[in-house]
Amino acid sequence: MRKIIAVEYLSLDGIMSDPMWTAPYFNGELGELQDRWLFGSDTLLLGRVTYEGMSGAWMARPDDDGFTARINALPKHVVTRTLTDLTWNATPLSGDIAGEVRALKGGEGTNILIYGSGVLVRSLLEHGLIDEFHLIVCPVVVGEGRRLFSGESRAALHLAEVQTTATGVVVLSYRPEQPTPTQG
Repeated sequence: MRKIIAVEYLSLDGIMSDPMWTAPYFNGELGELQDRWLFGSDTLLLGRVTYEGMSGAWMARPDDDGFTARINALPKHVVTRTLTDLTWNATPLSGDIAGEVRALKGGEGTNILIYGSGVLVRSLLEHGLIDEFHLIVCPVVVGEGRRLFSGESRAALHLAEVQTTATGVVVLSYRPEQPTPTQG
């Protein structure tokens, strides 16, 4: 069975939205991790807002390191109730999202990677469908914005790995304990 891996950039205060504040902290160490996660996956799963933010930016970017070619070439599944005509090698998912994601997870292939997509991540966590989290915590307090986990989110996680970078970033890798509290 394929793994679903969520990669999330967060501020120290848990903000994930409008992640332009992450740029000063990106370095070769994070680049190597991003390569490992992206090249170890054969599918992207995204929420609509993340898809809308990423698609135009990545399609317009020159491929100077192979990462851009890879992210542009991968098939993408986008959870949306409103979009039907997608670009960027993307297919819409709607209806029973947990059921559709279970089917993707049970299909052929390697890992399924999620970037951002906070609403989708919370939903998949509630349904026991996230296998790994890589939380990239940047040493900055943003103050306002959307948080990855809301007051309603509950899950027991097991710390699998901790990495630090020269820019002060801490990468926390977690695996959910099963079953999650919302599953019983």
